[in-house]
Formats: sequence, C-alpha cells, structure tokens
Amino acid sequence: MKILALSDHELPNLYTASIAERFKDVDLVIGCGDMAYYYLEYILSMLNKPLYYVNGNHAPPVEYGEGGARDHPWGGINLHRRVIRDPSTGLILAGIEGSLNYNNGPRQYTQEEMWWMVRGLIPRLIMNRIRYGRYLDIFVSHAPPWKINDADDLPHRGIKAFVWLIQTFKPTYHLHGHVHIYRQDIPRMNQVGDTRVINTCGYQIIEW
Repeated sequence: MKILALSDHELPNLYTASIAERFKDVDLVIGCGDMAYYYLEYILSMLNKPLYYVNGNHAPPVEYGEGGARDHPWGGINLHRRVIRDPSTGLILAGIEGSLNYNNGPRQYTQEEMWWMVRGLIPRLIMNRIRYGRYLDIFVSHAPPWKINDADDLPHRGIKAFVWLIQTFKPTYHLHGHVHIYRQDIPRMNQVGDTRVINTCGYQIIEW
C-alpha cells in the first residue's frame, strides 16, 4: 500500500498531467494543511483515489476557482476531530487541524483547546480497539507534536496533546506539516515509540 502525503507547498511537478503516471500506484492521498483547494482537487481528479485532509492555519475561508467558490477541496474528506476507517484500504485515520495560537488567527488553538479536541477522539478510538483490534493507524495534523519536528518560535511550536495521543494509542504514523523545510539537514522523520512522525512539507511517499 502506498500513500501520497502533502502539505504547505504546491509543487509544479505535482500540478501536471504526468502525476497520473508518476503516482499511479498510490492508494490514498493525505493533505496535512496549508495547500490550495484547487491543488488538492487536481491531485484527487488525476489519481482518482480517496483524499483525506486537515486544514492548516493559513487555509482560506473561501477560495474562488473555475468551478466557483468553495470552502474546502471538493471531493475530499475533512478529518478534523473525526475518526474514519477508509473503506478501500481498511486504514483507520483521525485528524486535528490548525496550529498553536500565536496571533488569534483562524484555526489557531491554545494547548488546552488542543487537549480538549484530542480527548474528543477517545471514545471512537476505544471502539476501534474493540472492533478492529487497534486504535488508530494514521494520525493526521497540521502542527507537529511538542518537541518533535517542531521549532522554537511560537507559531511553530508543537502540540503537547499530540505526544500523549501517539504514546497512548500508538498509530503507525503521525503525519503533519506546518514546519517548512528549506535545508537538507533538517530531519523530516522521528520515531516515537511505535509511531513514525513525518513532516510532509512538499510531499512524502509512505509505503505501508
């Protein structure tokens, strides 16, 4: 199984018809925030695979495009505060949008608000354990977890509740964006217990 995970930067080599051949073996597309809706829609239409996403703190309230105004990528499934089992792959996904609050902008939350949203996922995660033998396969967020792939400046600090979530429910992957990568020496991946935490800035291919 192969997953195309994206965030933060729209790349010319993905916004082209050749994507259909280049990523023809992808099974799922996962957006980790701060990408144009039209960009995600194009990838969805070219690959014809399920798209799951969370919004970043820079997601526009409304985007105007050729098909009209939209407040989300058409055809995609928003994971924010939801736990969903993908019918085509059987993977269990959950997500939380946004970043740490730094200027009271949209989709910015305090650490306490993030804790509240994470706690809201718990009942469904427990039901998954009973029904499927595991809590969660992939946790999707825009912001990184606290002190893992994050940065020291306030806007890009990680979320404490996400550390607890991945340590407690042990998803195979935690995919996030938000922290832009401009140098090759900045690590994209960290292992936290049973969970691989991956910064998807630009895009990453994850092979299950």
